[in-house]
Amino acid sequence: MTFEEFSGQDNTATTGDRMQSAGTALEELLVSAKKQDCLTVGVYESAQVMNVDPDSVAFCVLATDEEYECDIALQIHFTLIQAFCFDNDINIVRVNDIERLADIVGSDQDEEPKDAHCILVTSPNSDSWKDSALEKLGLFCEESRNVYEWVPTITLPER
Repeated sequence: MTFEEFSGQDNTATTGDRMQSAGTALEELLVSAKKQDCLTVGVYESAQVMNVDPDSVAFCVLATDEEYECDIALQIHFTLIQAFCFDNDINIVRVNDIERLADIVGSDQDEEPKDAHCILVTSPNSDSWKDSALEKLGLFCEESRNVYEWVPTITLPER
């Protein structure tokens, strides 16, 4: 076994663990932010928050699945949101299971289902809200950028 083969196997196992840990941290963050009313759900709603108060955005989640891969308008929105996040040093991840994500952020019984293609975690005051899951995800995003994965994909844990 060569060194490259050995380090490649070790790296694959570590990457799988990182992805699973990041998925759990993302779920924890979304549940916590929802309880604290710090979530903005929807592409247009997120764009409005980014335009009005970009400093309040702590984290961004983009979600899609095979059904929406060919939706050009949605992809253009994603590109603009990604550019905004990069310009404003906002960590951003992608999730490929929009139904699972919609279950986590959920909607009230009386409301129609929310558009979960873009979710922002906001903080009304940057010093008032610290979350260990947000810190874990920030580290995950930083590590991903170090290996040139600018928008890492996270797999959410199944229920």
